[in-house]
Amino acid sequence: MYESAESGAGEMTVAAAFAGMRRVVPVMFRAGCPDCRGRFELAASALRLAIGASSRTTFYSFDCPDCGAAVRKPAGERIVELLTGGGVRTLRLHSTV
Repeated sequence: MYESAESGAGEMTVAAAFAGMRRVVPVMFRAGCPDCRGRFELAASALRLAIGASSRTTFYSFDCPDCGAAVRKPAGERIVELLTGGGVRTLRLHSTV
């Protein structure tokens, strides 16, 4: 039952606010390595996103868990949206011109 703030019982505790929530499942991203052709899933913490002034300077990167290669791939608008929404660390690149 809802009680109004006027009755003095209208404040919600943190415990009450999160009572219905369950464990949060981390977001996983599918990726592939062009060097060893490995296919795998990576947590958001394993990816890095760099957003530049153009499509040529906007990319995501990660280290291949299979062969250790440093992988860098272009990131279009949809990829940027998915990665930022999934909690991937983002670096905004600024032009020096």
